[in-house]
Amino acid sequence: MNAKPPDPGLSRTGRPQRATAPQGEPSAFQTVVPGLPPAGSFDALGLPPELMRTMIGLGVKEPFPIQAATLPNALAGRDVLGRARTGSGKTLAFGLALLVRTAGLRAESKRPLALVLVPTRELAQQVGEALAPYAQVLDVRLATVVGGLSINRQSALLRAGTDVVIATPGRLADLVSRRDCHLDRVRITVLDEADQMCDLGFLPQVSEILDGVRPDGQRLLFSATLDRDVDQLVRRYLHDPVLASVDRGADSVTTMEHHVLNIHAADKYAVATEIAARDGRVLMFLDTRAGVDQFTRHLRASGVQAAALHSGKSQPQRSHTLARFKDGEVTVLVATNVAARGIHIDALDLVVNVDPPADAKDYLHRGGRTARAGESGNVVTLVTPDQRRDVNRMMSDAGIRPAVTQVRSGEEKLTAITGAKRPPAGARSSGGNAPFRGLGTRPGRPAKESRKTAEARRTAEARAAARVRKGR
Repeated sequence: MNAKPPDPGLSRTGRPQRATAPQGEPSAFQTVVPGLPPAGSFDALGLPPELMRTMIGLGVKEPFPIQAATLPNALAGRDVLGRARTGSGKTLAFGLALLVRTAGLRAESKRPLALVLVPTRELAQQVGEALAPYAQVLDVRLATVVGGLSINRQSALLRAGTDVVIATPGRLADLVSRRDCHLDRVRITVLDEADQMCDLGFLPQVSEILDGVRPDGQRLLFSATLDRDVDQLVRRYLHDPVLASVDRGADSVTTMEHHVLNIHAADKYAVATEIAARDGRVLMFLDTRAGVDQFTRHLRASGVQAAALHSGKSQPQRSHTLARFKDGEVTVLVATNVAARGIHIDALDLVVNVDPPADAKDYLHRGGRTARAGESGNVVTLVTPDQRRDVNRMMSDAGIRPAVTQVRSGEEKLTAITGAKRPPAGARSSGGNAPFRGLGTRPGRPAKESRKTAEARRTAEARAAARVRKGR
C-alpha cells in the first residue's frame, strides 16, 4: 500500500514521535501525536458555526472523552485508532470529522467520497440517523446500504450521487461487484466496531474494500476492543495512527452493576418471566432464534408486552420492533446477539442474559446496551448448576466480579435485584415452566423422548387412526 505524505509541523522529520504503548497493547497501537491536546469543548475545535448551532439545538454541548481525544486529530486529517466502551460517543467522534472534511465537495455518480463500514444493519441505521441532522446542515448527502433492503433502490441512490456511504461489508461488496459503486474516490474511510466485523467473518471483505479505496486517504478505526485481526488491519491499512484509548478492556463496564443469579434449571423460565414482568423496559438475551421466538410467545401469553429480534427477521421487521421498544410500546425485547451492538436505547437500566453468553467479549457487548453515556445500569445473568464453571471463567476473562445470589421465582431478593414481579393477573399462562416442557435448559433444544413415552405415543396414535377408519 502506498504511504500517505507526512503532515507538516509534527516534528523535524515530519513524522509523529513514538511513545511506549500502555502495557498489554499490541505493538501496532503505539503511535501518539504530541502537541495536540484534547478538546475541552466543541468551541475549541473550530467547527462551522451552522454545525455548532445544530449541535446546541440537539443538546450536544460538551464532548465525551473519546470525542475530545480524537476529534482534533481526525479534523487535521490524521489516521486515528480509537477505543472506548460502547455507548461512549464514538459515532460523533468520527462522524463530525468525516462530515466537516467532506463538506463543500460533491461526489460523482457511483463514486462516494467517504465511507463508514459497520458490522450490522442496526448499527448502520443508527449511525445514519445520528449523522443525518449534521449532514443536512452541511449539505452532505448520506446513503445507508445494508442487506435485507432493496439493492436496486440503493443502487439508484449511488447513481444519483452520494457523498458519504454508511454500509455493511456484505452489501457494499455486492454493489461493488455489480459496478454500482466505485471506491477509487473514497478519501475518508471509517471502520466502526472493527472487532465485531472480524468476529463475524467479514475480514476478507473489509480488506478487499480497503484495497479499493484511495491508498493515500484517511483511515479512522473505532471499536470497544482492539485485538487479533484488528491488529492486522491496523498494520496493513493505517499509517502512523493516533491511539486514543479512553478506557481499557474490562473498564468498559465500570458504570454497571453485575449480578449472577444461581437458579435451578427447572425454575429458569419462571424466574425469567417474572423479571420480564417488571415495571420498565428490559433487554433479554437468548442463544437461539427458536428460543427467542418461543420465549417471546410465552411472555405475550403471560400478559407481557414482548417482541423478538433476531437475524431471521426481515430488516423492516427488525426496524419496526426496535422503534416500538424505544417508544415504550414494547417493554421487553427478547433477542439473540444481533442486538448486542449497534442498538442505542435511552434509559435502559437492565440487561438480562437468560442464556449466558459464550465469551467475555459477548458479555461486555450485551451489557453495553445499558449504562450508556455515563448512566448507570444492571446486567443480570441467569446461571444453572451445569453452567457455573463456564460463567465463572467468562467473568474472570471480562475482569468482572459480580454479586452472586441464589434465587428462586417469587422470592423477595429476586425482586430487590431486578424488580421482578408476577405476570399480569388473568393473563393466559400455565405458570412455572409449563410452556417449556420437553425442552432442555436452553429453549429450542428438544430433550430426548424416553422409550416408554415413545411407545405410549405410538400406541395412542394407532388407536386414534383405528377409530378414524371405523367411523368412515
